[in-house]
Amino acid sequence: MDEATSPDHLNPLQRFGRDVKQVRLARKLTQKGLGRAAGYSEAYVSRVEAGLLARPSEKFARGLDIAFGTGELFAGLLRRIDEGDHPSWFVPYLNLERKASRILDYSANLVMGLLQTEDYARAIFRAYFSNEEAEVIEGKVAARLRRREVFERDDRPFLWTILQEACLRTVVGSSEVMANQLDYLLAAATSPHVKLQVMPFTAGAPAASTKPFTVLRFTDSPTVLYTETRVGGRMNDSAQTVDAALDDYDLLRAHALSPDQSLALIKTLLKEYRA
Repeated sequence: MDEATSPDHLNPLQRFGRDVKQVRLARKLTQKGLGRAAGYSEAYVSRVEAGLLARPSEKFARGLDIAFGTGELFAGLLRRIDEGDHPSWFVPYLNLERKASRILDYSANLVMGLLQTEDYARAIFRAYFSNEEAEVIEGKVAARLRRREVFERDDRPFLWTILQEACLRTVVGSSEVMANQLDYLLAAATSPHVKLQVMPFTAGAPAASTKPFTVLRFTDSPTVLYTETRVGGRMNDSAQTVDAALDDYDLLRAHALSPDQSLALIKTLLKEYRA
């Protein structure tokens, strides 16, 4: 085997594709046959096996397990790849975010991860991890974008986000990056599953917490509060703590611009960035 294609020199998605190919050949299936069994095209299977996709879908991984009779092997491999591009302390939150029915988020300085564009996320990671190789940065960017898959579920969550005006005025990357990011926020806000408000500078002294936080609600589990510090994230499901956070969120919503006023402000700032 050539050194460049040996297992030690493959990235995680290339190794995933290699494993798919090995099992497919062992089952005497063609790429077309596997695609049909998993519900995808022959071209999609080919790209997965070559490691050319940013990330195979979870639906495809589950289809592989059904087609191969491998239980949850490939679905589990895909989850571990995803978790490998996130810090270990963030993985518990990530697992809960995937299961949440409602997500209430307050962001003070940066647009929340679920609503970041690729270039915006890349600029953040380049700043945070300035000593890392480009491949590491791209892995983190891809992992962040994959979080959007929660909105592709049949039971997708309802997201309510409140952004401090600073999130919209802090130039991350460049004016072009910010223009595209604001464009994406406007598009996201058209979804019936997303509600967006802006806390303007003119609101004055904060009526509630000025630190970012996220509340995750579930259909069959206790509500969880997530907060983040420089050294890691913390989750709390204490009823008293969660209730206090929800009270804060209600105050923030009351003092923020209405959804329509928020979108109007974003459109104004978008024109400034494009100018």
